[in-house]
Amino acid sequence: MLKPILGEPMILRQIERTRRSRRLDRLVVATSVDPSDDPLAEVLEGAGVEVFRGPLDDVLARFIGALDAWPAKAVVRLTADCPLIDPQVLDATVDLLATTGADYAHCRTQSEGFPKGQDVEAMTVETLRRAAALAQTREEREHVTWGVWSRPDRYRIARLMPPQEWGHVRWTVDRPDDLEFVTQVYEALYPRNPAFTSDDVRAFVSSRPDLAGWGGEPRV
Repeated sequence: MLKPILGEPMILRQIERTRRSRRLDRLVVATSVDPSDDPLAEVLEGAGVEVFRGPLDDVLARFIGALDAWPAKAVVRLTADCPLIDPQVLDATVDLLATTGADYAHCRTQSEGFPKGQDVEAMTVETLRRAAALAQTREEREHVTWGVWSRPDRYRIARLMPPQEWGHVRWTVDRPDDLEFVTQVYEALYPRNPAFTSDDVRAFVSSRPDLAGWGGEPRV
């Protein structure tokens, strides 16, 4: 998360894009109290980003702790390895939660939907607190929403459908080659337009056959 992209830590690049959302009132990074996360917290606080620190392995408890500190009616979960997050997809997912009356709304499954790296999960706070109260497994505590999306019998779930199938596309940063790809995207697009869009990314990838592994033509 602290690897630089155009001279800024990757997480700050993601936050820059996230802040273009018209639907978010507050942004908080929920990290751990482990000393290994001290550098991350220092960078975030130095950039004026609010930080909540909680258990290393119980990420769900971090979210609940952050909500205890900053009460809200709804919460959006993003993971911090997605510097190509799309503010429009984020807002559309939140709008879907509001207009459908769902407990939980999302924009991709594990293999289908918007590109991996544009994952957005929006839910009512009551839903997240209920999931925390019922959580019994390690997966539920570590993966935050596991106990929600895996239980459609228990929660009303809405899914934002993509214009075309992009679930096979990797726009997240899990590996060194992912970071190299994202860096190339920023180097090509950011200087001309810091608010570059997903369409801009797709056009760039289409012009570079060597980057086909990060998304070619959408699947129908």
